[in-house]
Amino acid sequence: MKLKLAHLRLTELLNYDPETGIFSWKVDRQRVRKGDTSGHPDKAGYLQIRIDGRLYLAHRLAWFYVNGSWPNLEIDHVNRDKADNRICNLRLATRRENIINKAPSKLNSSGVTGVYWNKSAGKWHAQIYSNGKRFSLGMFTQKESAIEARKQAEIIHFGACVA
Repeated sequence: MKLKLAHLRLTELLNYDPETGIFSWKVDRQRVRKGDTSGHPDKAGYLQIRIDGRLYLAHRLAWFYVNGSWPNLEIDHVNRDKADNRICNLRLATRRENIINKAPSKLNSSGVTGVYWNKSAGKWHAQIYSNGKRFSLGMFTQKESAIEARKQAEIIHFGACVA
């Protein structure tokens, strides 16, 4: 089993811009030149970077680069964009929290995770899951109001990150 990449080795090879989430090479390598952007998408759409013969997911490298230690949980992309590796878009999450922050189901009538039509109440219901608990954000006559409540709750529970 190969040992994980050391922080010093990572910072010797790559620059990371936390505002853009982009990695670039500090050194010339086989097929890349100093300053080239690093990473390519895998089949699931996550960016990966090969370092010393081993593939690493860019979002995990970003966390490691900024925090100096490997994440002990999963890394969740708050805005659900798998290629957006800005540090403000990344958060530690349990498997359950990561699954909860997924794209809305095709059956979702609002198109927004956590917002759905409550048939019995005849209103839009907004909710959010955080730290293993479900929080009801209220019932709304207007879908836009429910969506706004959900967005505000995301900022409170997951942090703000401008898209």
